[in-house]
Amino acid sequence: MSAAQEPHARTAPTVTLPGRPCSAAAALHVVGEKWALLAVREIFFGNHRFEAIARNTGAPRDRLAVRLRSLEQAGVVERRPYNERPPRYEYHLTDSGRDLAPVIRALLDWGDRWVREDRPVVMLHEPGAGTDDPGDGRADGPVHARASAHAHDLDAAWICRTCGEEVVMNTLTVDVRAPGWDRSGPRASSPSDS
Repeated sequence: MSAAQEPHARTAPTVTLPGRPCSAAAALHVVGEKWALLAVREIFFGNHRFEAIARNTGAPRDRLAVRLRSLEQAGVVERRPYNERPPRYEYHLTDSGRDLAPVIRALLDWGDRWVREDRPVVMLHEPGAGTDDPGDGRADGPVHARASAHAHDLDAAWICRTCGEEVVMNTLTVDVRAPGWDRSGPRASSPSDS
């Protein structure tokens, strides 16, 4: 088991959902609503205050407040005070929230390829950045546009940590391990299942 696959302390309460037992369904239960992922995107981009998150997502303020509360309860974001009088808070990604960075990147890539004709947001890769210096002091977002001579557009690939090869769809199979289920759905129970 790789470090990325190691179990972490659960941040969201375990829920039982209808349909196939699946981590994708459980993840979507937590972050699958549009305003939730757009809020995570904004915090990842370095926008921590409610006003900026609301402006940049276009979310109705009441719905955004509900989404941020649910993300906080699920352990994806945390509130940190920045003003005592009146009390004001910023939103920061937790380890769980930072682990959504590849999801945001994948959505950007997919949108660039299949939905938009331009690339309005481009992730840059700056080799060596962030190894010693946390950039702008925010440990929950990318290092922001320092425009080093080594920075370049991110062209990430999905690499198997076990064999080191790039993963492509025709090399994948599915191993369903949920009891009573196979790839086609729930198995009919047999006397040996009892």
